[in-house]
Amino acid sequence: MHFAQLLFPDFALIVCGYLICRYTQLGRPMWEQVESLVYYVLFPVLLFYSISRSPLDWRAASSLMGAALALAGCAVLLAYSVAKLPGVQRDDFASSAQVGFRFNSYIALALAERLGGQQGLLLIAVIIGVCVPLFNMAAMWPMARHSGQGFGKALLKNPLIVGTLAGLVANVLGISVPAFAEPAVSRIGQASLALGLMAAGAGLQLGEVFNTASRVRAGVALLAVRHLALPLIAVGLVQIFQLNSAQASILLMFSALPTASSCYVLAAKMGLDGTFVAGLVTLSTVLGMLSLPFALSFI
Repeated sequence: MHFAQLLFPDFALIVCGYLICRYTQLGRPMWEQVESLVYYVLFPVLLFYSISRSPLDWRAASSLMGAALALAGCAVLLAYSVAKLPGVQRDDFASSAQVGFRFNSYIALALAERLGGQQGLLLIAVIIGVCVPLFNMAAMWPMARHSGQGFGKALLKNPLIVGTLAGLVANVLGISVPAFAEPAVSRIGQASLALGLMAAGAGLQLGEVFNTASRVRAGVALLAVRHLALPLIAVGLVQIFQLNSAQASILLMFSALPTASSCYVLAAKMGLDGTFVAGLVTLSTVLGMLSLPFALSFI
């Protein structure tokens, strides 16, 4: 119950974004611009500021990195195994495989800040830095094979990776944001969390989720990977890598996050059916309200 109450304000913002988008004149076109602002400007600033201002214990961080990469590898392997299920069609798998391992960065950053404050933001930034490249490659590989497109440039242009790497370099070199600019940069970071959560809510849509047997099999399996298998695997990794309480909290939270709200956008851009993926994103966000307290209860 404690964690459910802790997470409620962030999920309330998601619901607010959904209601505003659906029942006011501030419809989807406006929220698409908000998403772009948050993704390309506000979040990179938040990541850079969070990483650069706090000393990073690289020895301790290496354990968290190892656990995060192990969890990421398990997530990708389990999601890819869905293609072997009887009756799952190739195009359904190609578009939806990413749902099993990608995560919603908006929710990740907001919850990390709520769970661990500045240290929580620093730890989730480390996880983002090591996992996002792997997840992006894993998400685009089946789609690229199915549609015949490449994905190298997308990795190099990812603003979350750029912000994280820039922050790590600044941390190592001892470069920080000037004192006179800190209030403005801090407010940008706080604005990104609220706007990001509301934008996630505005993007929710069910679409055509379970209208074929293939989609039922693929969707159920991928959501089970995302919201049941990964939290249980994370519990074991906490023990194997001997993570401290702060690291364990962030890894367990990371393991149970809803899938990325941009999954449907990526599928559509790669020439696949985005409506199926959009429905899975919506269901994943709802399931996240259950899987996050479940995962954090193991602390």
